[in-house]
Amino acid sequence: MVARRVKRYFQWLLPDSCKLLPLKRFFWKRHIPFFMNDKPVAVVTGASRGIGRSIAIGLASEGYDIAAIARSTDSEGMEILSKEVAQAGSHFFPIGLDISCTTCHKEVVSNILERYGRIDILVNNAGVAPLQRSDVLEMSEESYDRLMNINLKGPVFFAQKVAREMLWLKEHIESYKPVIVFITSVSAVLTSTNRAEYCISKAGLSMASSVLADRLSCEGILVYEVRPGIIETDMTVRIKDKYDKLIQEGLVPQKRWGMPDDIAKAVASLARGDWAFSTGTIFEISGGLNIHKL
Repeated sequence: MVARRVKRYFQWLLPDSCKLLPLKRFFWKRHIPFFMNDKPVAVVTGASRGIGRSIAIGLASEGYDIAAIARSTDSEGMEILSKEVAQAGSHFFPIGLDISCTTCHKEVVSNILERYGRIDILVNNAGVAPLQRSDVLEMSEESYDRLMNINLKGPVFFAQKVAREMLWLKEHIESYKPVIVFITSVSAVLTSTNRAEYCISKAGLSMASSVLADRLSCEGILVYEVRPGIIETDMTVRIKDKYDKLIQEGLVPQKRWGMPDDIAKAVASLARGDWAFSTGTIFEISGGLNIHKL
């Protein structure tokens, strides 16, 4: 009877992702409740390149240790990111995950919590473009399902898992101010008929951000959407000449490409708490692309 009570007590101490750990492992290694990271921890998905890489570096500069998630941990991008995070004086934890693998989320979150004992900010950035641009009337189910799984379903359920842990952590970390950021796109509201599946996935992710902001507002967890415009990354390299011309013709009022660092600065501002009374807000970083004009 006493043994069962002790077991229940220690299981209550642990967040959901660690409750499945064998109790003897808990006693031997003494995870989360006894060793809490002194520094805040940022989890960034799609961290190996482009916007995700810049966000990870920016948050490291803000004093966060970085759990960097990408499909592969041994890519050149992750190796470079590791060095840049270290130069900022932060710890780097590379994690291999296909975000669309929702059955893998529990293990990943558990590993982060075992390493650091906390997650202070989640930046849901991972996403892909269609492998081939096709007119919406020719869009394949295969392409549609691929983008929905990676750009929408995966991020939504990963955020759900992290949010549950944040609720537990909020009761056990003094001055804990958790934040969730969804990186979407202006394609959430601007149509592209030759990549409809991308637009639809980003529109869905935008709504997911609003729904979670609503649900978690009373729990003290802030949720934001950062909506990039035309950003110069690997994803846009194939259409660079087209957009160079359009930007100079006035498509973007500020007449330049956005850079990954522009997005990273916005996320860093949210992480600092500069917008603590603005949960659910959409921050569009697009050089004025959102201006309606005649």
